[in-house]
Amino acid sequence: MKEDTKLQHIALQQVDRKKADIFFKKILGLELVKTFTLDRRLSKEIFGISEPVEAVVYGNEQTHFEIFITKTKNIPGFCHTCIEINNKEDFIKRCKENNIEPFFIKKDDRTLIFVKDFSKNLFEIKEK
Repeated sequence: MKEDTKLQHIALQQVDRKKADIFFKKILGLELVKTFTLDRRLSKEIFGISEPVEAVVYGNEQTHFEIFITKTKNIPGFCHTCIEINNKEDFIKRCKENNIEPFFIKKDDRTLIFVKDFSKNLFEIKEK
């Protein structure tokens, strides 16, 4: 049986709601879709973290991010989110205007663009 699989949302954590708004609304240009609170019991059962946590959903017709606002530290690793943007120069400008510094990695004959949000979540940026 062939399954019709579709990415519904990506969940990440942030330490600060205002900074999440800056990154997801001002830099990525997404809309605030909804907010909710994950109670302590569900947080513990799903994630093993015994605390209630505010969640904020940002999105558009194609992409949704579910952001959990928590002081729990992210552990560095290979996890990252790759997103497609319309114009890399505009994206880089928005990043710098909001104190986010993209970094560039040379690979063969091209340059890869990465950016970390205020909570150190890693994003790979590709231009359409």
